[in-house]
Amino acid sequence: MFPNNHWGEWNGSQLQPTIQRLMKGYNRYLRPNFNGPVEIGMSLDIASIDAISEINMDYTATIFLRQRWRDSRLVFPGNESVSVDGRLVSLLWIPDTFIPDSKRSFLHDVTVENRLIRIFSNGTVLYALRITATIACNMDLTKYPMDKQVCTLQLESWGYNIQDVVFYWTRGNDSVKGLDTLRLAQYSVESYYTSVTEAVYETGHYPKLVLHFSLRRNVLFFILETYVPSILLVVLSWVSFWISQSSVPARTCIGVTTVLTMTTLMMGARTSLPNANCFIKAIDVYLGICFTFIFGALLEYACAHFYTMQEFAESNGNGLVPIVNSSQPNRSAEVGTTAEEPAEEPAKSDTKNPAASTEKAQSQGCGLSSVKDASRRAAAVFIVENPHNIDRHARTAFPTAFLFVNILYWLYYLFL
Repeated sequence: MFPNNHWGEWNGSQLQPTIQRLMKGYNRYLRPNFNGPVEIGMSLDIASIDAISEINMDYTATIFLRQRWRDSRLVFPGNESVSVDGRLVSLLWIPDTFIPDSKRSFLHDVTVENRLIRIFSNGTVLYALRITATIACNMDLTKYPMDKQVCTLQLESWGYNIQDVVFYWTRGNDSVKGLDTLRLAQYSVESYYTSVTEAVYETGHYPKLVLHFSLRRNVLFFILETYVPSILLVVLSWVSFWISQSSVPARTCIGVTTVLTMTTLMMGARTSLPNANCFIKAIDVYLGICFTFIFGALLEYACAHFYTMQEFAESNGNGLVPIVNSSQPNRSAEVGTTAEEPAEEPAKSDTKNPAASTEKAQSQGCGLSSVKDASRRAAAVFIVENPHNIDRHARTAFPTAFLFVNILYWLYYLFL
């Protein structure tokens, strides 16, 4: 295959005698075992998962990938194995394994390329390499930050279909090491398992190995960072219920400040999340609930102050204030000068035509009284007899409603 005992960049004098004998007549462009598919065993060591990004929906992992297969052309006498330089990989046939979901990946090369080649006497080849890859992971952030993500690491053959090569895990689930002891910043590895399947493309069926692992997010950080401050802001907005309604600057300042602070907190909570999502996250729901209660406390004071001022205007606008005496029930005291003039006008009209004036007054009275009754009934819905009762009822209604909504929220997102 290679004239004058030259194998690529290597010549016979640079190779060990065993390797030199094995390379005679060896063609690295042809796969071994043309009588059937080549069985390739895989195992993984997860060295680290450096970053899990919700914005890009991917994770970056450093793995040690080990592949084993048997090449009958590399059988040599004895029971020993030969470890050769990783740069000799250019002399051997190796599987064309790749990671289909990888966005970026590279092979470590400090101080040399991190490859391992070991040839056993029965022709088994062990090929190991160290790879860092950024791999896509489709995430469902509906329950963020109480979510659980299931990511995968897939291994496929690029050009050899299932008639040429067969992939299998060397020891089943035990073929994957490192996930049990892995420590992540925001996640903890809940479980993992392996599977063997096929990748179907237009060009055929290809062998495929999949590692599934579940990551559960640690919610304690978000409780201290987002949930506790938002709860305290809601409680702070309730302080205005115990402040006098006449203290307009104090109650307005508390309401506006809590609304603006809650808005800032909501914007900060979304900085580490994708901007365009087709789903509403759990943290968005909770911040929306807190914002609603804070804004409701501000509206409560606006309503209470409005009714207080309306009551004050009505009490100061009447010139006639009836005072009922128990000893003389039909007698009332008149206060003010405006009440005297209307009383004199009917007396003058009665002297001219008492019957007509009485009839006219009755007809006008019936029409006006019906209109007034209807307007009073319509306005009675919006009239509060004592505006100070609004604050008194709000002190109980707001905390009770907030507690009830919190129970429903945590039960739904933690247990459903």
